[in-house]
Amino acid sequence: MTSPARQPRPDPRRHPERPAAAPDPATDAYVTHRNLLFTVAYEMLGSAADAEDVLQETWLRWSAVDLGAVREHRSYLVRIVTRQALKRLRTLQRRKESYVGPWLPEPLLTAPDVADDIELADSVSMAMLLVLETLGPAERAVFVLREVFALDYDEIAEAVGKTPAAVRQIAHRARSHVTARRPRATPSPDEAQRALRAFQRAITTGDLQSLVDVLAPDVVLLSDGGGIRQALPYPVVGVDNLLRLLTTGWSTHLAGRSAEPLHINAAPALLVRRDDEIEAVLSLHLTDGRITAVYNIRNPEKLRRVEREAGVGR
Repeated sequence: MTSPARQPRPDPRRHPERPAAAPDPATDAYVTHRNLLFTVAYEMLGSAADAEDVLQETWLRWSAVDLGAVREHRSYLVRIVTRQALKRLRTLQRRKESYVGPWLPEPLLTAPDVADDIELADSVSMAMLLVLETLGPAERAVFVLREVFALDYDEIAEAVGKTPAAVRQIAHRARSHVTARRPRATPSPDEAQRALRAFQRAITTGDLQSLVDVLAPDVVLLSDGGGIRQALPYPVVGVDNLLRLLTTGWSTHLAGRSAEPLHINAAPALLVRRDDEIEAVLSLHLTDGRITAVYNIRNPEKLRRVEREAGVGR
């Protein structure tokens, strides 16, 4: 992927104060596909901060490309972002080996209408991102590009540096792996709101009665404090254990706590504050109208962008 070098342009999304200039094909293409590029990077990395860094690296390379030699802008940009994300992914894996307690993806504030695109919503869900964590780097890249963004095998081969035949084998293996582990969730809006209100009431008033009715017997809670904030170092499994935790832990520290409903990774969630400071994001996963998983993200480094809506797309 070599092209005559040019002086890189500044990232147009990083310098909004710059005056408008004449239309530029490279800038137009990058801005047009930016949501797609961010989504590819985020689904591969599980980190919005790292995805943004990958986009900056992608822009620097794209802005130096001779567009006259580029047949299709979208594919070329996806190729660049995939290669940069693969480099970053290997670094992140080393970091996770020393991570304190359970690791959860960085939560994304998404627009309510993202949930209308069922495939996109599923692909950025907490549950799916945790399944993708069980894949190797190449498998993860191939799965995301093929199953989520429907790239053909030749395009993916260019992006990951393998032959189309090898990519087909990787895609089959990754698809089988994910299919066996992916949690399905298509709650109705009424079911989602009922569950969200019950959890909101439980953690702000201590009233657990309505929550009992929407918890699955085998519900699992995962907490990510990153060694910075207090969080359980192990999963809490089962409705009785979760209720015991709420009764002895959260329900005894209600003063100054609020919980705001929002959409995190295209799913119902609560932004929890104490004395107006962000304390956690609680993301819920529902199956058949009941809460089967609660993702409690408390690591403040993962909450810095949670009030900034992320642009995701395909």
